[in-house]
Amino acid sequence: MRKVYSDATTALAGLLRDGMTIMAGGFGLCGIPEALIEAVRLSGARGLTVISNNAGIDGVGLGRLLETRQVDKMISSYVGENALFAQQYLAKELEIEFNPQGTLAERIRAGGAGIPAFYTRTGVGTQIAEGKDVREFGGESYIMEMALVADLALVHAYLGDTDGNLAYRKTARNFNPVMATAARATVAEVERLVEPGDIDPDNVHTPGIYVSRLIEVKDMRKRIEKRTVLPRREEAV
Repeated sequence: MRKVYSDATTALAGLLRDGMTIMAGGFGLCGIPEALIEAVRLSGARGLTVISNNAGIDGVGLGRLLETRQVDKMISSYVGENALFAQQYLAKELEIEFNPQGTLAERIRAGGAGIPAFYTRTGVGTQIAEGKDVREFGGESYIMEMALVADLALVHAYLGDTDGNLAYRKTARNFNPVMATAARATVAEVERLVEPGDIDPDNVHTPGIYVSRLIEVKDMRKRIEKRTVLPRREEAV
């Protein structure tokens, strides 16, 4: 089965449609599938529900889809670095389903594992618990959270082989691995494409069975979401 495609637009051909649910990996700007997100923007698909920890920043990553009003709903954990995200939400132009970050990750992991729902103490007694089933286990209250499964997952990996096996590098190994397992189709962009067997099996984070298509993205720009540095010390005279 041919999995390698020449570019992001070609890789997403036939997979995108209005009203679909898309998972997008990454945390802040680290490990986001920027080339694939741009291809979604160019496709013009609208009415999208996007599952992502956050929505990038203004003008970058998922922020580009907010600019074009292609997203109707976000299922997220953190929105603090995107002014347009907040603006659209406060203006009731964008629906947001907020999740504690660990709960969001577990909802996605559960979806990939075939677990329809689970109980957690996180959010008990808060707005998070409103309208959800509450049960007691061991004398403690737990709320039920439903698993998440998407029509399409877009992920970014450092290394991939032509069979679709993926390896993520450092902090980019965030939401990407769980999302790759929790969608009906997964498309990956990789910084370096190699042949089968070139990745040590012990270092494969996502087995190729989960990956439908992939592309190689070279010379990509790695952005810093918020640069924090110490003032430069004056050289001793």
